[in-house]
Amino acid sequence: MEWLLNNYVEVLGAIAGLIYLYLEIKQNIWLWPLGIITSAFYVYVFFVSKFYADMGLQVFYLVISFYGWWHWLYGGNSTSKHELPITRTSLKQWIYLTLITIFLFGLMVFILKNYTDSPVPYGDSFVTALSITGTWMLARKLIEHWWIWVVVNLVSLVLFIWKDLYPTSILFFFYFTLAVYGYYQWKKEMVKGESQKTKIKD
Repeated sequence: MEWLLNNYVEVLGAIAGLIYLYLEIKQNIWLWPLGIITSAFYVYVFFVSKFYADMGLQVFYLVISFYGWWHWLYGGNSTSKHELPITRTSLKQWIYLTLITIFLFGLMVFILKNYTDSPVPYGDSFVTALSITGTWMLARKLIEHWWIWVVVNLVSLVLFIWKDLYPTSILFFFYFTLAVYGYYQWKKEMVKGESQKTKIKD
């Protein structure tokens, strides 16, 4: 009970994170406002644990959540309220996203090594850079974002166990396993949507 009282912010963040993941798999738009709440909890958790890049990532999540919320509502078009479809990442998008991810990784490694006391500058930067990429892909409903999360969640799981963040470690274990499940659920929905479009054209 004492441990729970001392770590209630982390526990609440972990619970909110699990609900967020469920809503993400179901493509429920309420994942975005819940993501705002979850990020607010983890700004505190990561600051205390000295995961500074991850803390900065939570601030990014706050911003991207508003963008994702709007984009899922309007499909990128403020005059249209059709549901945003699931799509694949194009080669051009992959090139841009890879270059941006490498740049972000290098920038964060430099900052963490030279201006903070982060114990894991490379791991923290790697996870954060990929998470920024994955969240943007989620906002655009690109199905491959799930594989980004598989890598991010596995590396994060190792880091959080090392830092004794056990509720968060449990959360990221579920994130890791459910990311694979989420991909296949989205793929099923994407194939269903494509077949419906084909029938309409016929």
